[in-house]
Amino acid sequence: MHYEQGTRRTLTLAETDALAAAAHAGQTDKIGVPYIEHVRAVAHGLAPAGDQLAQAGLLHDVVEDTDWTLAGLLAAGVPAEVVTLVDTVTKKPGMTYRNMIRTVAADEDASLLKIADNAHNSRPDRLAALPEDQRARLIAKYEDARTVLWPVVEPELLRTVVRRINPALLEGVPAQRHA
Repeated sequence: MHYEQGTRRTLTLAETDALAAAAHAGQTDKIGVPYIEHVRAVAHGLAPAGDQLAQAGLLHDVVEDTDWTLAGLLAAGVPAEVVTLVDTVTKKPGMTYRNMIRTVAADEDASLLKIADNAHNSRPDRLAALPEDQRARLIAKYEDARTVLWPVVEPELLRTVVRRINPALLEGVPAQRHA
């Protein structure tokens, strides 16, 4: 779905960061780290692709993990293109992770956003903090997602984003896009 921006002023990257920080206040991730650190790491990785992708990185989990809605983000001044990206990477009720990844892969920007999320969640230091059974399941899940998402994105941009978030994954980045 594509969202349209009204006449309201759109939020800057700094204002979007403040919105994300407030939305995720008090939340921690699977390893007990304040959740805002995850979304900021994703945004940092996406920064070379522009402010809108960085904003989407800050907000990529806000609809799934907080009381925010897509309509609320739009009303708050989040750019329509950012809301559309957040919607694309938000897992819908009843949708499997694999089907969500296939949906995301239809859009290069959404794929890059999900790649950045995947790269941060795949960091060796983060995975090492998880119980072995959970670590093994997530490693397989993220590797499978990369086989679908990585071919969608221009290789140099893919390398740039992965290098900023999780350099350990660089050896798997393709040299060129597959047709």
